[in-house]
Amino acid sequence: MTDVTQEAATGFDALKGLATSDNGYDNSAPVYEKKVDAQGRAYSTGKRKNAIARVWVMPGTGKFTINGKDQMQYFAREILRMMIAQPLVVCGRETEFDVVCTVEGSGLSGQAGAIRHGLSHALTHYEPALRPVLKPHGFLTRDSRVVERKKYGRAKARKSFQFSKR
Repeated sequence: MTDVTQEAATGFDALKGLATSDNGYDNSAPVYEKKVDAQGRAYSTGKRKNAIARVWVMPGTGKFTINGKDQMQYFAREILRMMIAQPLVVCGRETEFDVVCTVEGSGLSGQAGAIRHGLSHALTHYEPALRPVLKPHGFLTRDSRVVERKKYGRAKARKSFQFSKR
């Protein structure tokens, strides 16, 4: 009985040695590098519902341009403007970057969510050290909820037609 226990211990010790030895596998955390184009801009795509936002981040004064318009013109509701600025506020970089984006699809709320998602990713491309700051707030995670499709024989996705006994 003790021989089997010693064999098992030797086997497990051998496995532990595999994990720490140089066997071609990288056991460390991934290293993120800065990704900018020739003009010094970082690019990323953000999505929410059916909205798709293409976002460019560059050094500047904190100006937001959405589809060629200022953010005040494009998003009239204050909550939507606050939503797209959240990644910059959390990082403390409100006045360090200019953001240019094009967005299409869905409604204004979905578009604001797509811009926030794309802006967060673009910030991590420009400055990889911001990833640990943005990740806990959920800005780097795509919200995958979309509208449920309408089913055959139903009024809407789940609503049935009125039932009549006669």
